[in-house]
Amino acid sequence: MGYLDTMGTSARLAEAHAKRRGEPGRLAEEQAALRRVATLVAGGASSSDVFEAVAEEVAQVIQLPNAAVCRYDDDGTVMTVVAVVGSHPDTFQPGSRWPLDGPSMVREILRTGRPQRVEDYAELPGTLAAEARKGGFNRVAGAPIIVDGRVWGVIATSSPDAPLPDGLEERLAEFTGLVATAISNSEAHDELTRLAEEQAALRRVATLVAAGAPPTEVFAAVSAEVAALLPADASALTRYEEDGTVTALSGWTTEGGYRYVGRRYEVGDTVSGLIFKTGRPGRVEYSAHAPGDAADAAREMGWRSSVGAPITVDGRLWGTLAVISKSETPLPPDTTERRLAEFTELVATAIANSEAHQELARLADEQAALRRVATLVAQGAPPGEVFEAVSAEVAPLVGGDAAGVTRFEADGTFTSLGGWARNRDYPVTGRRFALEGSVSGLVFATRRPSRIDNFEGLPGEAAAAILEMGWRSAMGAPIRVEGRLWGVLVVYSKGDEPLPPDSERRLGEFTQIVATAIANADSRAELDASRARIVATADATRRRIERDLHDGAQQQLVSLALQVRAAQANAPKKLSKHRDDLSQIAEGLTTVLDELREIALGIHPAILAEGGLGPALKTLAHRCPIPVELGVRVDRRLAESVEVAAYYVVSEALTNAAKHSGATKVEVEVEVHERTLRVAVRDDGAGGAEPDQGSGLLGLKDRAEAIGGTLSLESGRDVGTSLIAELPLDSSTR
Repeated sequence: MGYLDTMGTSARLAEAHAKRRGEPGRLAEEQAALRRVATLVAGGASSSDVFEAVAEEVAQVIQLPNAAVCRYDDDGTVMTVVAVVGSHPDTFQPGSRWPLDGPSMVREILRTGRPQRVEDYAELPGTLAAEARKGGFNRVAGAPIIVDGRVWGVIATSSPDAPLPDGLEERLAEFTGLVATAISNSEAHDELTRLAEEQAALRRVATLVAAGAPPTEVFAAVSAEVAALLPADASALTRYEEDGTVTALSGWTTEGGYRYVGRRYEVGDTVSGLIFKTGRPGRVEYSAHAPGDAADAAREMGWRSSVGAPITVDGRLWGTLAVISKSETPLPPDTTERRLAEFTELVATAIANSEAHQELARLADEQAALRRVATLVAQGAPPGEVFEAVSAEVAPLVGGDAAGVTRFEADGTFTSLGGWARNRDYPVTGRRFALEGSVSGLVFATRRPSRIDNFEGLPGEAAAAILEMGWRSAMGAPIRVEGRLWGVLVVYSKGDEPLPPDSERRLGEFTQIVATAIANADSRAELDASRARIVATADATRRRIERDLHDGAQQQLVSLALQVRAAQANAPKKLSKHRDDLSQIAEGLTTVLDELREIALGIHPAILAEGGLGPALKTLAHRCPIPVELGVRVDRRLAESVEVAAYYVVSEALTNAAKHSGATKVEVEVEVHERTLRVAVRDDGAGGAEPDQGSGLLGLKDRAEAIGGTLSLESGRDVGTSLIAELPLDSSTR
């Protein structure tokens, strides 16, 4: 790039000015023209208005039919027409770009930084020379516009037939030397205006972020703001995904509406693909025959070319912000890339803040959802209720219409254990399906989160059931319990667009804690079953000991007692002392036998097995030293585990009342309520019983819970004791 020898030029301009001191009218006209341009600049006119005014004033002052103001690109390979006055070819209009590919006046001006003229373009090669001949401009002259010490552009004029006036280059140079200041001021004014507009746009975006607007709203605002700033016919904001695709997050068009939000594309030959490869701003033109969904969408929207800049968030390439032109004239080179890159640097901060805010909100929602699920598990809710709650919590979190929990079976199928849908209808609970054509099948095969974006045409009963319910897409994350693949948490969507691309990650994080809840529920069920087995084993052991005592020790004691009585009866009367000793031995054996019977009765009451709960409780009430008001409203035999538990609750309560309460009466009520046996024992004693201090009440609590029941105790000081047991009649230990 050439630079102007300002001292030499000043000398030449001074010489030319001296030669023209006798032309006061022309000088006055030039000064008036410059004042008019300066007034425009001072009034805040745009650069385009200033350039157009400069071209008009030059044509008028020079008194030639045409003039043009052109600007060199930074790399010196292309010239852009910024203003034209007079008749020119259609291809030489404002916005036209011309390669400097051959000898030409404008190329020589750029190289030397000095005014130039060409008297005959007929023999010169190159694009510009060809266009000059096409327009009939064989004679041209021009002078450089020097802005801030560099050759910014050129002012040129031409004549089709008449020779160019002598000294024309110097007059242009004198004019452009002053015009350069106006252009510099105008550009500075434009830069300040641009900065103010960008800051205002960014403040509007930042205000949205600070107000907690969702990312979709922030992205839409960014697209609208950047298209208005540059300006452009459309804009789009995309995000790169882990699988190498790109997702359209927002867009803006002059017509309004952008229906591609949420759609995922292969990067291909798009501006997003170019930036993904280079990491730098870039531009592409959309071919009429370019393959791929992204190219199809661009053609459908009438896009001709686009310029994009990378969005870098926290040091990683996050996405692309692009602006689009629908006309044959592309967006201004260099300045578009530069302004877009500057804007995206600031937008990245807003995006990072918005993502951070959204992440906090998401975490808060997830933690609240998980707390609700954990509370259900801690309360001992049945697994089906837990699965339904998990589904109801996770579907809204990721924007789904339904969700469900499936479990893998040993035969290579999966079972839908429970779920939730927005319309409250989830008809597949309990159904078993083959893995074919299902998200559960994909998860089983890959051991990773998986998705199906469209179930149309997929084989298998599962796909048919999903389509029948109106669900179009689904994604699922594996549930691992104690290191093994247990099942899948699946989310379904009815919309045309698939679920958001980060749903797998969010669902995966959720299922980690859900798996813990399922493991806890399984452990609780296993513990309850284990306790029930222990109680059942203990009861069976008691019955065996009772039988052994009855058939063994008791019978032997009865036999010994009879033998002693026989020996006493057969002893001679003169052996009275011997007869008395035998009598004492017989009475001792009888006492031992009675005590052994009491022990056997405590181990397992025979009357309970023979007569049922009612007669057994009457026996306990009859033997209690405190008056007992007994009300038993049970008209049938119950499961053995339920009758045994109820018997021991009453037995322990009566024993404690007799030993510790000082009560004057005890009330016992036993009745069936729906599917539960309710046992209530109340006394009017001193109260103060503490079941956690190693008393027999703790064992009763374990026995009740082992069969799925509950035991509650109220024992305030001086208000008596109330013991209530709720025992399910469908106990599995019957």
